[in-house]
Amino acid sequence: MGAIPLRQDIIYPESDGQPLGETDVHISEVLDLLETLRDWYRDQSDVYVAGNLFLYYVEGNPRAVVCPDLFVAKGVPKYFRRTYKLWEEGTSPCMVIEVTSRDTHREDTVGKRACYEELGIEEYFLHDPLGDYLDPPLRGFRLIQGRYVPIKPDPDGSLSSLTTGLRLRLDDAGLRLVDAATGEFLLRGQEARDQVRRERAAREAAEDELARLRRELKRRTDR
Repeated sequence: MGAIPLRQDIIYPESDGQPLGETDVHISEVLDLLETLRDWYRDQSDVYVAGNLFLYYVEGNPRAVVCPDLFVAKGVPKYFRRTYKLWEEGTSPCMVIEVTSRDTHREDTVGKRACYEELGIEEYFLHDPLGDYLDPPLRGFRLIQGRYVPIKPDPDGSLSSLTTGLRLRLDDAGLRLVDAATGEFLLRGQEARDQVRRERAAREAAEDELARLRRELKRRTDR
């Protein structure tokens, strides 16, 4: 009897080997949303936010893969992953956002939509930042009895996300995330960095002024 061959480990690629080809607008929006969502969940250790990460959904089949622009998964530990394997994580993401374009519209509106529906992803949002084909440019779907149903826009055109407690709203700079409970706009990445710089500058100015007053007080008491 011949020797039984060893079972080869199945390889789940971390990249498709293709360059990332998107406009500055698409890339900036994905990065801003990723940073904003991660900050929104910064104090929750069981919520994972990722962008452009391969999500494998059938064990043993590396072809069963999808790559969302952004997704939020609840009930899983927060750490950096190389890929997201559904059978290891035990739960699908609860929300996906695709920053879509004319070049990806068929995949985003047909292929990915069907896949996300099958995986039980509760909410699926699409934003077409350049207005290439979506009218209106922001659309959302919620899973009801296993099927995606369009989310009715609020009077201001925003869409509510029940899974995250946020509203997705458009402004002159693109897609904005809003705290549904308070109506407060979440800061985008650059806005948050600018605020940190302003707060640091104000703190340093206050410290400098306090030091000046102490020197002045010492000068007067030393007379």
